[in-house]
Amino acid sequence: MVMKNEERRMKNFRHCHPALHRQTKALPLAFFILPRSSFFIIPLLLLLASCSYPRPDLTDKHLSRQAIDSLQCLYQHHYTSGTNLQATADSILLECLPVKGSYELLRRGDRVVVAEVAIHPADSVDSVWVKLAHSQEAQGWLREAEMMRKFVPVDSVSQAIHLFSHTHAQYFLTVLAAFTAVWLFRMVRRKKTPLVFLDDIDSLYPMLLCLLMAFCATLYESMQMFAPDTWQHFYFNPTLSPLHVPPVLGAFLAGLWLFIVVLLAAVEDSFRQLSFTTAMAYLLGLAACCIFCYVLFMFTTRIYIGYLLLAGMLWLFARRAWQSLSTPHYRCGRCGCKLPGKGICPRCGAVNE
Repeated sequence: MVMKNEERRMKNFRHCHPALHRQTKALPLAFFILPRSSFFIIPLLLLLASCSYPRPDLTDKHLSRQAIDSLQCLYQHHYTSGTNLQATADSILLECLPVKGSYELLRRGDRVVVAEVAIHPADSVDSVWVKLAHSQEAQGWLREAEMMRKFVPVDSVSQAIHLFSHTHAQYFLTVLAAFTAVWLFRMVRRKKTPLVFLDDIDSLYPMLLCLLMAFCATLYESMQMFAPDTWQHFYFNPTLSPLHVPPVLGAFLAGLWLFIVVLLAAVEDSFRQLSFTTAMAYLLGLAACCIFCYVLFMFTTRIYIGYLLLAGMLWLFARRAWQSLSTPHYRCGRCGCKLPGKGICPRCGAVNE
């Protein structure tokens, strides 16, 4: 009886105060609209705001003076005494200071170790000098800026970064040329080739792969613009784990790992839905599309347009995902192919009723 009276009272209240009732119905709509516009902006601001490695704690009484100097050098220069480097230039001259005019010659591929770091404020070119040791007899000094250009850390991750940074244009042009040749050949033969974003296969993985490439390219260029020291520190002290690194670098590494997983899923889905030759042509087009996204977002992020393009690409993927999930699909009982309805399977010809 009490519940019925309460319901009757609420109905009379809504009838007498329709404006207030409409306002109470509009509150949840505003509550859900406002956060959705910040789903992309807030995480990006948090990533860019916390993009530096933490400063080492030098107040520990158990640290020796040598350990404190080493930590300070690691934080300021991103390397320290004992860092192993490999020469990438054809020839490098190390000055045998304090003897002037005496040099040690290093060749491409020679490995050295950082022995000492000295500051010379009177040097107008570069005040930081680094002592490199190739052997007990072959040692010398080199300016830090020249060392950065002519040496690379011996770690495999650092060398992979160096190799990709200096040779990625050749790989990109090779993939684009191969895709263009295959596409023209199939066009002459009048064979249809599906393409990402235009005539895509029934899978979300290819578009997600392009989105991840755009995301990683945007984060990489953002670090180059706003936190170059963070990338420099990662270059000399690399890791494949997205943990225990600044959030922006962790998001970049997580995006790379997710890119590899989605790539495997996209390849498997392509060969499952297409013939071998068509799948190879489609995957070449997918690689070309990823390269285009990488180049596009690398250049547009420098003028801040890349962030808007990334938000638009994220919206396109969300729309495609929503359409894929909301559209009912049937699957063939024999081969598992998706069907728009019951009937004959276009792949294996089985009748599904």
